[in-house]
Amino acid sequence: MSDGERLGRREIHAGSVVHLTVDTVRIPNGNVVELELIHHRGAAAVVPLDAEGNVVLVRQYRYATGGYLLEVPAGKLDGGEAPEVCARREVEEETGFRAGTLIPLGWIWTTPGFTDEKIWLFLARDLVATASDLQEDEVLTVEHMPLEQAAAMAARGELNDAKSICALLRAREHLAG
Repeated sequence: MSDGERLGRREIHAGSVVHLTVDTVRIPNGNVVELELIHHRGAAAVVPLDAEGNVVLVRQYRYATGGYLLEVPAGKLDGGEAPEVCARREVEEETGFRAGTLIPLGWIWTTPGFTDEKIWLFLARDLVATASDLQEDEVLTVEHMPLEQAAAMAARGELNDAKSICALLRAREHLAG
């Protein structure tokens, strides 16, 4: 199959987090359609794992969902920032632990039907206690639990944050292999 071809683009909104366009595209079957796209610079998500096998999670307020979600620490890339640099920064800012070792777990498309957001996933080991440094829009508490318990919660549908589910399950598989 051939790739689609962009025939035109209309700018709708350029914000600090997302950029919205409407693209006119010839898709692989030859049809010409208009697609609304949210462009995002990407993010990194981290499974911080302490020496006892506990994962450090954050219970974070998410306005878009109407409440709190239990998640792995994560955040968006700063302009031109490498995913590894973002991962190290976010785990320390949100949890108060510095990652000694960072192990890549691949990446995911968050919602490929309408956004190009890519999140890189990492496992952090050899944690060193520092201090958290929350941003103005972050409201969260830190929670510790065994990785196996968190991964089981993800597998059973008790966690609803996609990046966290993927990161926890990939971390468990990495450690099992």
